[in-house]
Amino acid sequence: MSHACSLPSVDSVPGSRHSVRPLLLPLQVMDKHMGLLCRQHLETKFIKINAEKSPFLTDKLKIWMLPTLALIKSEKVIDYVVGFDDLGGKDDFTTEQLAERLARADVIKDDGAAAKRQQQQQRNTIRSGIYQRADDDEDSDFGD
Repeated sequence: MSHACSLPSVDSVPGSRHSVRPLLLPLQVMDKHMGLLCRQHLETKFIKINAEKSPFLTDKLKIWMLPTLALIKSEKVIDYVVGFDDLGGKDDFTTEQLAERLARADVIKDDGAAAKRQQQQQRNTIRSGIYQRADDDEDSDFGD
């Protein structure tokens, strides 16, 4: 069974240099994270396309915004990651967050690290409790 994640390349944004700069950063951010993931997940085929030079493929995959990941399994698009909305809405997401998103779509194998982090976060919230002790709280009910 083969999987593919498609990512338009950084040089695929049409327009003059001044209008490209704001759009260039999100593509570079996604390209950096996808580059790291493709080295870690050899079971998945990662394909980067130039959206400007591949209008047929861009239309066929219904890519309308950059960056867009078309998550493909068994020759069918099963999901999309459009922009950074699924990754916190900002470009400061981690590669692990992107890996978790791709693992939820079942296009990469999850090594269990995400589940361990979630369990650790739950343990930390359970141990901390819902009552936060203030500085003026005292241990005894008797005054000095």
